Amino acid sequence: MFTIEWFANFGFSVLRLSTPLIFVALAAVINRKAGMLNMALEGMMLSAALAGVIFAGFSGSVWIGLFGAVIFGVLSGGVLAVSNLSGKTDLYLTCIAFNLVAGGGTVFVMYLLTGEKAATSAAIKAYTIPSVVIPLIDKIPFLGQVLSGHNLLTYLAFLGIYLVWFFLYRTRLGLRMRAVGENPQAAASVGINVKKIGYVSFLVSGVLCGFAGAFMSMGWVSFFMKNMTNGRGYIGLSAMNIAGSNPIGTAVAAIFFGFSDALATTLKSQGTNFPTEFIEMIPYAATIFALVLINMIRINQKKRIEKGLKREGA
Repeated sequence: MFTIEWFANFGFSVLRLSTPLIFVALAAVINRKAGMLNMALEGMMLSAALAGVIFAGFSGSVWIGLFGAVIFGVLSGGVLAVSNLSGKTDLYLTCIAFNLVAGGGTVFVMYLLTGEKAATSAAIKAYTIPSVVIPLIDKIPFLGQVLSGHNLLTYLAFLGIYLVWFFLYRTRLGLRMRAVGENPQAAASVGINVKKIGYVSFLVSGVLCGFAGAFMSMGWVSFFMKNMTNGRGYIGLSAMNIAGSNPIGTAVAAIFFGFSDALATTLKSQGTNFPTEFIEMIPYAATIFALVLINMIRINQKKRIEKGLKREGA
């Protein structure tokens, strides 16, 4: 059962299933660095996923579909920004409302356009973002099977880890965003436009959610399906919390959840004796376990620091 071929296929599946989680987790990092916890990532992904299929299906171009997904991701971020930053609504309630609207709204739009309420596969022609074969690497045994032949967005997700890190820690705008997240009053006192930074964070996160949604409907599968994000937005948010909004640590956490998802998918496909409900629970149970473990470690570290300070004070 556990052959080299099996491990290669499993590794390929881990990277594939990690792709939307990396995108959406990085989107959560961008918002968090600006001092906001964006809980609407699930709805933003879902809207982008449907937009990608619609734009691709009616235009006949997968690239227009990808562009449409990103545009709707940005528009979703813009709606949240206007509501929270200009309309002064409560961010958490706004995010919950947006997720509910996206969940029902995407089904409603799908029904208006296709007459279907479950999936677009029968009514809209499928388009898939192409895969990329990496020269030379694809010839290497095992490594080539794991790393080569992925969807273009998978490679873009891993490139995005570096780009988000570079943006936050090596650009002036990234520095200002982190300053606003740390102390908005202090940032405003030195002339930084706090509202503008907030808008930028929502729009950038919208781009990332657009890519995540496009991968779900034009990479993972080639159609839109009701609630197809299936909690991945919340898992991405958890990955960001686990890593303390560090882009690299967040990506590692997202890959861990991708590993859990791949494990569940593999167990299900091989017809094990485990109940289906138990197998489907694995990614979410892994999320809870990781959050509890990391928080316990942080609490113990805090206690050690407090004990050390007491000893020095004594």
